[in-house]
Amino acid sequence: MTGEKPSDPPSLDDLDARLRRARGEDTGESGPKGTRGSVATEGFGMAMRIGVELVAGVGVGAGIGYLLDSWLGTAPWLLILFFFLGAAGGMMNVYRAATGEGLQVGYKRSSTNKRPDGQAGDE
Repeated sequence: MTGEKPSDPPSLDDLDARLRRARGEDTGESGPKGTRGSVATEGFGMAMRIGVELVAGVGVGAGIGYLLDSWLGTAPWLLILFFFLGAAGGMMNVYRAATGEGLQVGYKRSSTNKRPDGQAGDE
């Protein structure tokens, strides 16, 4: 230990300059950052959601049918019926997700909803 104090603490301007450098704002990069990754991530997320919606619908329908068949002794009729009902529900959820109606309550589009092409939704 030499016992010497640092001359001056770094100023806020110095800190700001270092933060800008770390973010790449001073390097002259143009264009939005992360655009390519966010578009790819968005597409991958939509594909995963569609797959999960379809498989979950079929799985839940088949599970309900199997349980009802086990309980009522009607094998395999309720399993077959609920399999197709689950597949139809899964397809309906895929359609709703693909058209942008997936996160709304009910089936109508709100007037503030935007379509994927950026235009206002219509009723």
